[in-house]
Amino acid sequence: MTALGALRLFARQELVLAVRSRWLQTFAIVFGVLSLLIAGSGYILSGGSGVQDFARTAVSLVQVVLLLVPLTALMFGVLALTPDRGAAELVYSQPIPRTAILAGRLLGLFQALVAAQAIGFGLAGLVVFFQSGDEGLIAFLALGAAAIVLTAIFLAIAALIAGGHAGRRRARALAIALVVWFAAVVLFDVAALGAASFLRSGAASRLLIVSVIVNPVDAVRTGSLLLIEGTSAFGAASLAFLRFTGGATGAALWLGASLVVWFVVPLVIAARRLDRADI
Repeated sequence: MTALGALRLFARQELVLAVRSRWLQTFAIVFGVLSLLIAGSGYILSGGSGVQDFARTAVSLVQVVLLLVPLTALMFGVLALTPDRGAAELVYSQPIPRTAILAGRLLGLFQALVAAQAIGFGLAGLVVFFQSGDEGLIAFLALGAAAIVLTAIFLAIAALIAGGHAGRRRARALAIALVVWFAAVVLFDVAALGAASFLRSGAASRLLIVSVIVNPVDAVRTGSLLLIEGTSAFGAASLAFLRFTGGATGAALWLGASLVVWFVVPLVIAARRLDRADI
């Protein structure tokens, strides 16, 4: 079997296993329900009623995406890529490049998670479209693309975490994955704000802007909100960010480069660790 054939085989197998998983089905249902609730309750706090348009729904869904998508990608990735010892020995003893196996399994997981997210976005999108029309549809699609990017990045990080634990117990890998999620989604921002509070205004602003670029979650949040709301997304902070990065094009390049690095580097290291692992 060629490497490409092995990649397709493992991708198809991982996709089937993931689709049958009750955890993935639960995630799809929860994500869909949350999306529908957010789309249908957007005006309640302001005393109104009805369904938000696509742009408002996208803004309201940003935080849900930033919390759930990295967590599910890390959990599913680690659970799938650190199997029990017997299964690992059987899989990796085949005359197939380990990188092809890893790439195929990641591709299958990626397809399954994106499909689950598409269910949530699709349900919310249909409700919004029939109730409020297609105004702001581009913003909604941009958020969907952001969720796909986050999925790819955190699956790569999951592969890195699992790369040194193939064939071993998964408890330690899962614990590390939870720590990584907490650090990326919560702790990093708190630490950046705490450090900035001890600096002068100019240095603090530069530190916060750099922290936005280097953290994949913050990079996706910033890029998504700038696409949806433009320079008004963060008020004066948006203008400071654009000045620092050299305008909208520079901001896109900086954020895009950060996300590419966060996808490629963990994936390369994971492949090398898996090649050297004694399974």
